[in-house]
Amino acid sequence: MIRIVIAEDQRMMLGALGSLLDLEDDMEVVGMAGNGEEAIALYNQYKPDICMMDIEMPLKTGLDAAEELKGTDCKVIILTTFARTGYFQRALKAGVKGYLLKDSPSEELASSIRSIMEGKRVYAPELMDDVYSEENPLTEREKAVLELVADGKNTQEIAEELSLKSGTVRNYISTILDKLEVKNRIEAITQSKEKGWFK
Repeated sequence: MIRIVIAEDQRMMLGALGSLLDLEDDMEVVGMAGNGEEAIALYNQYKPDICMMDIEMPLKTGLDAAEELKGTDCKVIILTTFARTGYFQRALKAGVKGYLLKDSPSEELASSIRSIMEGKRVYAPELMDDVYSEENPLTEREKAVLELVADGKNTQEIAEELSLKSGTVRNYISTILDKLEVKNRIEAITQSKEKGWFK
């Protein structure tokens, strides 16, 4: 019997997934969570074979929980509406065994779970194309500047930390905005997070 914990913050979706998987002869849903923190607690309580999680949940996201479960026997599957390259890359680093989209047919879900239990990995095909196409255009120095901007540091503080002149930092920031084709620092940070370019 494949024992499963599901984490999903939309209750109707959570109930539907639970009912759907319980219909399978070889699967049992042992716990249902509304966020990543509850998912970790249920993992510790039941030690399920599979933890299936949404990404955007309160208190702890599915990706945070997946990172916490890395190195355990639990196979993590991300089930989300977001086909974002950054999320997918972060999920791969966290060692998730499956990354599926909610709009895929329900019968695919059970077969994906069985494949993952056999040691395979199952990733939504539309994500595989994106992963190889998007490289971060910034140089190492530009990345360092943007990460300090994201930490809330101003031009002067960044200059001091990187032993640069303020004017040089300003030049770096305008180059970053040009390369990322964004209007301001906030957009640059948001785009870099979405694409998984921050450490």
